[in-house]
Amino acid sequence: MLIRLGYELAYQLVQDTPIILNLHVHHTRTSDLVRPDTMITTPDVPLSMYRDGFGNWCTRLLAPRGRFTVTADALIKDSGTAEAIFPDATEQAVELLPEETLVFLLPSRYCETELLSGNAWNMFGGVTPGWSRVQAICDFVHAHIRFDYECARPSKTAWETFNERAGVCRDYAHLALTLCRCVNIPARYCTGYLGDIGVPVAGEMDFSGWFEAYIGGAWHTFDPRNNRRRIGRVLIARGRDAADVAISMTFGPNTLASFKVWTDEVQATAA
Repeated sequence: MLIRLGYELAYQLVQDTPIILNLHVHHTRTSDLVRPDTMITTPDVPLSMYRDGFGNWCTRLLAPRGRFTVTADALIKDSGTAEAIFPDATEQAVELLPEETLVFLLPSRYCETELLSGNAWNMFGGVTPGWSRVQAICDFVHAHIRFDYECARPSKTAWETFNERAGVCRDYAHLALTLCRCVNIPARYCTGYLGDIGVPVAGEMDFSGWFEAYIGGAWHTFDPRNNRRRIGRVLIARGRDAADVAISMTFGPNTLASFKVWTDEVQATAA
């Protein structure tokens, strides 16, 4: 199947403003692109790209004063099948984990393992290790949190989400991955596109947040917000938490005047 995906971000700037954008489809999916996610700015400005410490493609630019728009419109191939389940995926002892996974056991900006460790072991210490334990954590978070855009805020942490019991997709992911880290399962935050393919239309489209857990010798996708295997998930970036994968970082006063995201199944003839 083909998925059309893209975005349009419009800023009102009071001065020339440096911006870093993390909006390109992840390098693991670039071979699936039928039409590239070429970034276009209005007015046109020079763009430079680099790989951050987690391998994500980032774009640097200097936006001029006034209204500034960034957009892309791509087509990507997808299997059209729901994400697989690996119920036999097991956990590895910490001393046997690959070195590159160890950073995803540590506390980070939004993920306070030191505050949630006791709760995590009390609730999930007795659950069968591996896929079953990660899924039990997702089941708990899915039931524990009420989805509410009004409860979102950029500073909200996993500990605050646990206590307030409301939030948005990034809050679900932060709490679930923190609980995984607490019981010695490496877990990392992901952001990307997730449309309404195969499920009821959920409302206004936005970028989505989920997480990956390292079990069975590989990274596996889990989504405590939706808590079901989905069709058409497209990764943009991975990191320790949302601080590492912010879609936009502006270095100066600004107003986000408009924000649009789309990700829809299209007929093959659209290519």
